[in-house]
Amino acid sequence: MPAESIDDVLAALDGIIERARRDGDRRGYFAVLYRQVTAKVKDGVESGFFDDAERMARLDVLFANRYLDAENGGELTRSWRVAFDACATWRPLLLQHLLAGINAHINLDLGIAAARCSPGAQLAGLRGDYERINDILASTIGPVQANIGTVSPLLGLLDTIGGRHDDEIIKFSIGHARRGAWRFATRLAARPDDAWPDAIADQDRRVALVGNTVLRPGLLSAGLLVIRLAESDDVARNLDALAVAPIVRPEPSP
Repeated sequence: MPAESIDDVLAALDGIIERARRDGDRRGYFAVLYRQVTAKVKDGVESGFFDDAERMARLDVLFANRYLDAENGGELTRSWRVAFDACATWRPLLLQHLLAGINAHINLDLGIAAARCSPGAQLAGLRGDYERINDILASTIGPVQANIGTVSPLLGLLDTIGGRHDDEIIKFSIGHARRGAWRFATRLAARPDDAWPDAIADQDRRVALVGNTVLRPGLLSAGLLVIRLAESDDVARNLDALAVAPIVRPEPSP
């Protein structure tokens, strides 16, 4: 059953995380990060952080339901299949699992949700609050990256081994992804509904390719293996490490 409120989303994410803890499923990593961001969006909705709180709550639920549907057995896009399939393998770093999920959810799902939330000419009015989400993300991602280091002690080596091949991992930019998602939403909003499936399928193919590159970044892979050998294999411990990121109330950008 689709979520109808942000509280429903949080409850669904709690269920995914608990299941992941019980089953040792790496799919829980993204769910923990996503729960932290969702809780901050709820706080923003309730505190007047957004210009239109009702619209942002609606966007949050539309956006989350695409992930929740994929997680709970709905039809998988190529982008989510790449991310989920990787969770059944040992090789990717915890960070790579997070980035693969972020890639699928932002680069594909977000544009669709934004265009659904504010269709056609209404989309332009969403832009300001859409940008404010970047402040929420900025207050979340830094602490999460620091906490990953507690279970992946050699993660700092990325700065050394990456060199010119580090764009896919080290410089993966959520801000850049969100700008791309807005462009995708703009393209969808300008099209009739019957033209959406082809546009979404085309975007999905591109996003899946990005996900594959994040998970298998060519020459960088050998160095990542060294980091992975030192990383914790205890999924429950890793989930706990991700979950302790402090809650920092974001301030709107000037």
